[in-house]
Amino acid sequence: MGDFETRTPTSGQPSDGLAEVFSLHTHRAGRAGQQDERSYFFDTLAEYQWARDAAGLMPSSIDQLVKPVLEICEHYDLVPWQLTPTLLDRYFAGPGKRARPTVRTKINKIDAYFAFLEQRYAGEIHRRFGTAVESPVDPFNRPRHRGDFGLRVPPSQRAMREFFAAWRDALPRARKPAIACRDYVMAKLDYLSGVRASELCGVGLCDVHWELGKWGRFVVQGKGARGSGPRPREAFMFQEGRELLWWYVEEVRGLFHDDPEHPLAPLFPSERLPVELAAANIPVAAAITPGTFRRNLKAASLLYLPGPVGELYIAADQLHRHALRLRSDRAPAPPVVDRPRARRSPRDGRPDLPRTALRYPPQGRREVRARGASGQGAASNPLTGRQSREHR
Repeated sequence: MGDFETRTPTSGQPSDGLAEVFSLHTHRAGRAGQQDERSYFFDTLAEYQWARDAAGLMPSSIDQLVKPVLEICEHYDLVPWQLTPTLLDRYFAGPGKRARPTVRTKINKIDAYFAFLEQRYAGEIHRRFGTAVESPVDPFNRPRHRGDFGLRVPPSQRAMREFFAAWRDALPRARKPAIACRDYVMAKLDYLSGVRASELCGVGLCDVHWELGKWGRFVVQGKGARGSGPRPREAFMFQEGRELLWWYVEEVRGLFHDDPEHPLAPLFPSERLPVELAAANIPVAAAITPGTFRRNLKAASLLYLPGPVGELYIAADQLHRHALRLRSDRAPAPPVVDRPRARRSPRDGRPDLPRTALRYPPQGRREVRARGASGQGAASNPLTGRQSREHR
């Protein structure tokens, strides 16, 4: 029987429809001699995850909360309430030493788990095992954020234009043309839209909406605040991004080994098919990971990026700052908003809901017509310069 169960009392006749409910603490106290500390430790981990789930955290965030606790306990082969500040210092100064933000995050998660133990199960742990629950994070080893982040200066707009131009000219000479074109399109689309690497890698072919807005948009799973989970939002492609993405979907996407017409097909697939997927004959390939995208972008910046900035980091604000600047430069003229007016429906005579009419200035309409007449809106192949099939 599980921890949460109901039992009918053996002594006396119970009332109809009533049962004796055993709480979790009462049930554990009855079987204290049958359970060791390690099993009790795993039970507290599960209860901690249930509590954080009730608080509204996403499953991915809940899994990350207990990983540091399991990591240090497996290293010392101890249960958490046997850890001391000395053991914690020795681990994170030796085999567990990582970057400062990583160590700070792990120690904070361990401290949060001990706050849960002290609040709910300190008395029971002391009665059963004779050990007082005390967090190994004390005022001496508690990490503090003192601005230990590196300052990354983004390259200039001229350097970025030269970088993408040199990268584009080198695409036909790449050893794997499809992979090189995929990385180039991802970097240029991220430069134009300003999305995160994890958001861009998770975009599927069904998430691209060519009909939305002026140049089309694509839906990304944005980062949720405080572990609340991803939230969908729309990202802009602009004219240059639409032309480039249209060429990629039409000419390059079909060169990968999966089925691009599948509803779950990723927009930017990985070049390697996992053994499990290959054995199961699944037509959908795995999407490229953010780490692979960052490494490819860094390798391309070392080859083609001019100027004093030698490396390009997508995890920082380098591409995002340029995207915000381009967004302000490419934004159309502000529309003139008419007042909402209620219209009469010809069917029943009842007024419709108020609608807002957007009218762009005449100058903006003339520019759009001029671009359409000159053929600037046609999608072209960045490798050959020829227009795509849709505009021929």
